[in-house]
Amino acid sequence: QVQLVESGGGLVQAGGSLRLSCVASGSIFSITNMGWYRQAPGKQRELVAGITIEGSTNYPSSVKGRFTISRDDAKNTVYLQMNSLKPEDTAVYYCAAAKLLMARSIGSGGYWGQGTQVTVSS
Repeated sequence: QVQLVESGGGLVQAGGSLRLSCVASGSIFSITNMGWYRQAPGKQRELVAGITIEGSTNYPSSVKGRFTISRDDAKNTVYLQMNSLKPEDTAVYYCAAAKLLMARSIGSGGYWGQGTQVTVSS
């Protein structure tokens, strides 16, 4: 069974940094794209970073230049380095594994982690 386990969330002051990690079960990591999504209270879930099997990355304008996604295939782990955090980055952050990563969801057959809370205080 596929599992995605996130860690690294917490409380940080505005301007600070956090690094999220997501460990994936070995059966899928090397054959799928990985992404990080977030969902704030009362808002839709949104993609904040994606990385393909080949290592190509994409970000929305809201986080570009501040967030960096990377993957370590040897460790079956994907990371999200978040710098210059803002209060509006406060949300539950979810790791996702799927062949198709869309702006608000993932394609059929994809998987979600359980989420990790990130809170940025002003």
